[in-house]
Parts: sequence; C-alpha cells; structure tokens
Amino acid sequence: MLVSITLGALAFGLVYTSHTPANYVPQNISMMQYSWQSETAPTAPNAPTSIGLDRAESIAQQYLAAIHNPNLAIKEIMEFQYNFYIIYYEKDTGVGAFEMLIWKHTPTSGMMGGGMMGGYVAPGVMMPEPGPNMMWNTKYSPMSNGMMGYYGNQWSSTMAISPDSAAQLAQAYLASNFNNAKVETATRFYGYYTFDFTVNGKIAGMLSVNGNTGQVWYHSWHGDFIQEVEFA
Repeated sequence: MLVSITLGALAFGLVYTSHTPANYVPQNISMMQYSWQSETAPTAPNAPTSIGLDRAESIAQQYLAAIHNPNLAIKEIMEFQYNFYIIYYEKDTGVGAFEMLIWKHTPTSGMMGGGMMGGYVAPGVMMPEPGPNMMWNTKYSPMSNGMMGYYGNQWSSTMAISPDSAAQLAQAYLASNFNNAKVETATRFYGYYTFDFTVNGKIAGMLSVNGNTGQVWYHSWHGDFIQEVEFA
C-alpha cells in the first residue's frame, strides 16, 4: 500500500540550529530532532543554486563529527536530482541508525518550500529524511512512540517481518507501479527496511517497508538517481 504524504506536512517538527557544530545536539537527545547547516554550508540570500557531491560529503562528515557519537558512521551517500541521501549506521550492530537529506537545489514550493522551514531552505542544508525515517524509526525518531533516541537504552532491531518477506512486499509494490523494476540492496533500520530498486538494471529510487505492519512507502522526493559513494 502506498502512503501518500507531502514533504511539507513533515517539516513542522524540524528546527534550525546554530552554525556552530559544537553546539549541536546534546548527547542525550535524539539526533532526528533537528535540521542543521554546517559552518561551510551556503546561506541565504547569497547561496549558490546548487552544490556538488564533494560539498555534500563534507557537510555529512561535519555533521557526524558534531554529534559526538563514536558508534555512528556514514554508510553511503547517494546523489539524486534534487538532493543527497545519507545513511548513518551503528558500528557495533551494523544496523542503520537514520537517514538524512542534503538539499542539492533550493526546493520548489511543492518540496519543503512555500514558507516552511523558516521560509528558506538553501542548498547545503541537512535535515532528517521525511517519511519512514521520521515516522517508523523506533530508536532515533522523536515522532515514533514518543521521544526516542536516549543513550543507554536497549533497543531491539528484531521485527515481525523478515528481510526476505519485506523484499517480497517491496517487489510486489514495484510490480504494481513500475515496469521492469527490481528490489536490490536493503538496509535494516530500527522498525523498518529501506530498499534501493532498479528499473531495467539501473538504480531508479528507493522505498521502505515497515517491519511490523508490512506497509510500503515509496520515496518520492529524490528525483532521478545520479551516483553514489559507499563508505561501509
């Protein structure tokens, strides 16, 4: 089942922070509660119209350093038409922690624009990815089952739906909505799985499957895939 929800509807819980990484996110607070601009991210009103992969990687690495959690690392960065997609994961478990976006272009009014997020979202601004990352993440999202992400708690990555069953659900969705689409790589997160998928053998996008309900959520905000860099 496709969940239809706009990006703007998910923006209300995000807050901009200072440009100083050292002031970002106390260690007992969920890292999903804030969007962030690095010290080197372009700012309004003189921001460039776009950023490249090297700049996005620099911002993602600065963010990682700023949250002061040595157990987290970057798994991959994918460049799409509209944004860069980053997976952070836990080193000790190998489980995905959360997903972030860095805007590649200033979003249009239909994509986090129209007065949301303080009225201006510049290229280089990092924010939690909307959708499953915010609604289904049972460890790091403050929007799922209350305030999550406190250090020292024990969280289980076990889900009622197995990876194989989740892949079958994802494939069934693709068969109903795309021609010649195939489920590919999966990342397990706390509460859900996120899959890359291909069309005619080329990466075309991603979708997530809720690990307890089987609900499928297509990531509609990326645009065309361009390239990726893997770190783990």
